[in-house]
Amino acid sequence: MANVPPPLPPTTSPPAEEPKELTPEQRRLVIGIVIAAILIVVGIGVAVFFLVQPANAALTATIRDIFIIFLAVESLFIGLALIVLMIQIARLTNLLQHEIKPILQNTNDTINTVRTTAVFVSENLVDPVMKLNGYMAAIGKLFEIFSIFTEPKKK
Repeated sequence: MANVPPPLPPTTSPPAEEPKELTPEQRRLVIGIVIAAILIVVGIGVAVFFLVQPANAALTATIRDIFIIFLAVESLFIGLALIVLMIQIARLTNLLQHEIKPILQNTNDTINTVRTTAVFVSENLVDPVMKLNGYMAAIGKLFEIFSIFTEPKKK
């Protein structure tokens, strides 16, 4: 039978974090939101119930008309907000094209200049100095080796 590796030990997942308890302020806020939502739903239900009664047809028509006018005014405000938003997007696009793009181009040119300068200094200054240091170290080591051979043996 071929060498079969031993089975892997069973992996255990890290213990799940226990859900954190809500602080008393958060609990009151959640309860308040739930109660407000329930009251709104109940209020809408009661209003619909009374408005669909045949005796309240004139009141229902008046409320409907007021609501239609309110929606028309709201759509005008939304249209104005969209126009302002389009103007802001056009200004942002203009800013990006005419101000940010040249700044990025200048930064790129500067980085290329720094890169070219670093290569020039490396080739014309650092490399010759490193070679000279290497030659000097080799000559020093050569003199050290010759001095070992020429030293008289101590008695």
